[in-house]
Amino acid sequence: MDASRRRFLGGRAPAPAPFRPPWSASESLFLDRCTRCDDCLKVCPTSLLVRGSGDYPVADFSAASCTFCGDCSRACTTGAIGRDVAQTPWSFGIAIGEGCLAAQNVECRVCGEICDVSAIRFRPRIGGVALPDVDNTACNGCGACIPTCPVLAVQRVALNPESELP
Repeated sequence: MDASRRRFLGGRAPAPAPFRPPWSASESLFLDRCTRCDDCLKVCPTSLLVRGSGDYPVADFSAASCTFCGDCSRACTTGAIGRDVAQTPWSFGIAIGEGCLAAQNVECRVCGEICDVSAIRFRPRIGGVALPDVDNTACNGCGACIPTCPVLAVQRVALNPESELP
């Protein structure tokens, strides 16, 4: 029985591919090339890269962000992680959920203050605190806003779900 039929009969949707280091090759090519040597994990200055499923490296934004320093790509000798600065490192943006403190009329601008590219701005509203407004065309995907949110309302979202490379 092929895997897609098994998933259908089992009632499970396919899991999203893991979120790989910046500028990683496509998932299938990444899995072919990555030797799981941990060299990229060792050199990551923010400890964003951690071991994931199958001991392959994944980006974990729960406590860190990416500086786009390129240390991981320089440490990778197999080509699983490249560094083409003309390309975006990831195909994701952010969304701020209803759990946002500002939506609850509590003043909080932590995500906007940490955003170096000003992708999160706050628009004033009458009778309440300013609400965050996200410009995903300006977002560089560093993820600094994700772990700083005190209520975990900031989530990454695929900008192009059909071609998102995790």
